[in-house]
Amino acid sequence: MARTVFGPGPGRLLCDGRTVAPAALADTAESRRKGLLGTDAVEGALWITRCPSVHMMGMRYPIDVAVVDADGVVIKVATLRPWLGSTRPRFRAKATIEAPAGALAAWGVRAGSRLAYADDASA
Repeated sequence: MARTVFGPGPGRLLCDGRTVAPAALADTAESRRKGLLGTDAVEGALWITRCPSVHMMGMRYPIDVAVVDADGVVIKVATLRPWLGSTRPRFRAKATIEAPAGALAAWGVRAGSRLAYADDASA
């Protein structure tokens, strides 16, 4: 059976001004609702707009999650296991970034880092 891999996306994830990974943007109701569901792996990152929390119901693999405020400052970083766990909604949260488990630490993402999504298609 073939594995379904999400990504890489057409954009880039920036951490403190430097590119750390290819990224996709989920900015419609449908794409935010679907997220990484139905996939077996993620390559790069998924930036989910207007998303103060995520859950792992229906997920097949662990992921890293970064919750950011309106300025892209990371409020919370967590690694979530499939079917277990979620992030608590945060009052200041404006977006959530999902990536392969272990990737955020490897990219240097931690609380206080500033993340941004760069859309290369509109450049």
